[in-house]
Amino acid sequence: MSRPEIEFGVLATSRYVPHLRLDRGEMFKQHRWMAPGLKSLAKGSRAIANWDEDVVTMAVETARSLLKSLPEARPDQLTLASTTLPFAERINAGIVASALGLAQDTVVRDVTSSSRAACTELIATLKCPAANDKPVLLLASERRLMRPASAQEMIAGDGAAGVVVGKGAAIATLVASHSVRADFVDHFRQTGETYDYGWEERWVRDEGYMKIAGAAIKECLTQSGTKPADVNHFVMPAALPRINEAMAKRLGIDPGALTSTHGDTVGDLGGAQGFAMLDTALRAAAPGALILLVAFGSGCDVLLLRRTAVPCPGSLPGAGAPETSYLKYLSFTCQLPLEWGMRSEMDNKTALTAAWREHERVAHFDGGRCRTCGTVQFPSTRTCVNPDCNAQDSQDPFSLADMPAHALSYTSDFLAYTPHPPFQFGHIDFEGGGRVLMEFTDTAPDELHSGLPVRMVFRIKEFDPKRGFRRYFWKATPVRNPT
Repeated sequence: MSRPEIEFGVLATSRYVPHLRLDRGEMFKQHRWMAPGLKSLAKGSRAIANWDEDVVTMAVETARSLLKSLPEARPDQLTLASTTLPFAERINAGIVASALGLAQDTVVRDVTSSSRAACTELIATLKCPAANDKPVLLLASERRLMRPASAQEMIAGDGAAGVVVGKGAAIATLVASHSVRADFVDHFRQTGETYDYGWEERWVRDEGYMKIAGAAIKECLTQSGTKPADVNHFVMPAALPRINEAMAKRLGIDPGALTSTHGDTVGDLGGAQGFAMLDTALRAAAPGALILLVAFGSGCDVLLLRRTAVPCPGSLPGAGAPETSYLKYLSFTCQLPLEWGMRSEMDNKTALTAAWREHERVAHFDGGRCRTCGTVQFPSTRTCVNPDCNAQDSQDPFSLADMPAHALSYTSDFLAYTPHPPFQFGHIDFEGGGRVLMEFTDTAPDELHSGLPVRMVFRIKEFDPKRGFRRYFWKATPVRNPT
């Protein structure tokens, strides 16, 4: 079998969807007394992040999937795109890079303010092959809060997606692109506000998508000499109903080319939706197929890609677990303050000096492996814990984040405070050595048992509401087979 041709383009795509899927019918039951019109949207489910998930943690999971599928790729640039970054003044992409264990000289940056920010970065990267000799990691992640009882709350979903661009066995290459700017305000959110304010849907459709996006698409196709009928996969994130069908019909794109939005099972992922739908399209595309990606928001980005014969690496997200408690969702998003009692009254101030000293241990789950006997331990200490060794200063950094592991013991505590009772923890045994007392997450109480295979996930450890700070660490979750 011949080796794939080395080209500059898209090397891999991936998407991450949280484990919990909130039933929209249950959401509607809570709102029909005042918003009966939401009944038409009360179908299927939407992905919701657990209390300990945010834009950063979901981006980490997406990136881990991408790097696992490309084990030889070590990016020298990482960009995180989101309109809901947890920190306004702290490089969120830097937290992601630390969790991934990327080199200190990795260039990291956040891009925001537009739902098409990720696609803008993708175009800019693909158009500059000479400037990107090493792989570039582009991530998009969203955890948006929508006003309760709004149509947007029913439609939206939480999740992340990512793309690796570079030289190698590309799964897609750039054919053409076109971008336009337009201060067309279909929705906005002022700095410091929680919820978006949106305008009338028909106006957004007719004046925004049909005119601005439609013209940009035509220009991109014209520049490349491509007929609309030649487009095999049409990718256009749009929360408006039936807008994709209307756009395809007006342009002359085959209705069969429409790419699934996964709206019935996941929801609209905002700034991450473009990359998520691109992942879907690339996995379904045949060699030579043309994929048209359109991102609308304060203008429009249009990207035309050609699928190669290289198989798409990686796997798809799992089906998730059904969730029927709308009040739990409101609590997770801090829109409904609950009375947790005195057990929750604690000051979680983080000592930033100590956090810096323990940075590698916390961010990358770095323990130590003894050079003398090979014993793995966490945390790393000056003395090897192996009683038959006890070597001094013999440990090299060794991350447990990707090591196979299983639960040795488990406890479900309904008295200790956690935003998602019960508080679950236990000893985790790592293959090759190392035993750590850890929290479990995304786990039902009856799911835990001794010997349960688990994997590590990067999550929020705790919040400091007084100062607006959040600490991250690794937790254990059951190994589940993706679909």
